[in-house]
Amino acid sequence: MVLGYPRASHSDSERKPMRRTKIIATLGPATDEPGVLEGLIGAGLDVARLNLSHGSWDDHEQRMQRVRDSAEKAGRHVALLADLQGPKIRIHRFREGTVELTEGQEFVLDPALGVEDGTHDGVGIAYENLAADLSPGDVLLLDDGQIVLSVGAIAGDRVVCTVSVGGRLGNNKGINLQGGGLSAGALTDKDFDDIRHAASLGIDWLAVSFVRGAADIHQARECLREAGGDAALVAKIERVEAVNNLDEIIEAADAVMVARGDLGVEMGYAGLTGLQKRIIRETRHRHKVSITATQMMESMISNPVPTRAEASDVANAVMDGTDAVMLSAETAAGRYPVKAVAAMAEVCCGAETYHRTAAPMSRHRMDDRFGRVDEAIAMASMYTANHLNVEAIIALTESGSTALWMSRIRSDIPIFALSRHGGTLRRVALYRGVYPVPFDVVHTDLKVLYQSVFDVLKELNHLAAGDLVIFTKGDLDGISGGTNAMKILRVTEA
Repeated sequence: MVLGYPRASHSDSERKPMRRTKIIATLGPATDEPGVLEGLIGAGLDVARLNLSHGSWDDHEQRMQRVRDSAEKAGRHVALLADLQGPKIRIHRFREGTVELTEGQEFVLDPALGVEDGTHDGVGIAYENLAADLSPGDVLLLDDGQIVLSVGAIAGDRVVCTVSVGGRLGNNKGINLQGGGLSAGALTDKDFDDIRHAASLGIDWLAVSFVRGAADIHQARECLREAGGDAALVAKIERVEAVNNLDEIIEAADAVMVARGDLGVEMGYAGLTGLQKRIIRETRHRHKVSITATQMMESMISNPVPTRAEASDVANAVMDGTDAVMLSAETAAGRYPVKAVAAMAEVCCGAETYHRTAAPMSRHRMDDRFGRVDEAIAMASMYTANHLNVEAIIALTESGSTALWMSRIRSDIPIFALSRHGGTLRRVALYRGVYPVPFDVVHTDLKVLYQSVFDVLKELNHLAAGDLVIFTKGDLDGISGGTNAMKILRVTEA
């Protein structure tokens, strides 16, 4: 078995560092082509995303099975993330497919218009309560802000607008209210059905779209648990309301996604980079996982290499400390899905070489008191690792929580999460700097246990005899959160 994170042999004068930032890629028609999924995994895919806004569950189930089969064949643990659609805040379709809007013209948004009856004068809308959320003078942004409408009058359910910024408008484009404030709930009837379906299929991560506050996450989690699912929840930050309630959302969720498309439209693009940095920083500070998404390598939908600006964008997210970067249409519908993942991996590795841990980082939480024993062990391990020349941290874990806490502190030292649970191994695949390794404790003799772990990691070419490592475990096997011991060990020969 290999982990898919290449490392130079121990005979090399310098060991090649392993990529710490994880890569999420969206599945779609492009990944259905023969050999593409295997290519993605070989290029470094860590998490496969199912976009539930498109396709049927038959399509998603087939893709899930192909991911699991391909990952098993490659000896990798690839997580599955299902991304809920959320409310349809979008226009309907035009009779001619598109219309050309000009500055100053009147344009009407009318839920009474037929789904296919849009014209140059107006179009139907999927969100029937739009008029109730608006007032004259409000600004609507369509198609990710490419079209700008100024609300002039509200006539019943009809919204009469003046075009401020024109252009070509196509079918099913999204609607945003500048500054936020649309009242649509995060979860629809379709989303609840999708949650139950995802639970039945054992999805690893579930992303909730258009989150407004912690209540949306609690509601999704309750539905998921009632359906028997144990997936971790991702809160997508793409509304002004979510930014205003950021602290409570982070506490409620397991991970946070900076969904920069809708977020940039509602908040304005000028402050988006600073906001991205804040979200990542606050998420890591609260020991949760962060994902940076949207248009990261958009040009690779049709080009075999990214632009310099895209490479810089990805690198900056990596340097901010994001756990993962995400590809959307680049892999779902693009011409070069495997090259997109490979390019993403290359940029991540390059960025990581310029952001090494400095000694002051080990003052992380020095003045805190810990609420759990396994949390204290994790922090002690990372403090020791950053002040002692060790080659790796090895964590025997049931739930992956110890590895998660360790990974919140930047370090060049790889964290190997050893578990017998497939779900845990797939979940930790999203944690920055954490590498899943299947391992079951079958020995009570500690010397035999340690040697068994060393043998597994030496076989994977991650350790060599003589290496110094930190080892964490619990006295009670099978108890989640039971890590209560840390040892510093020297790797021995078999």
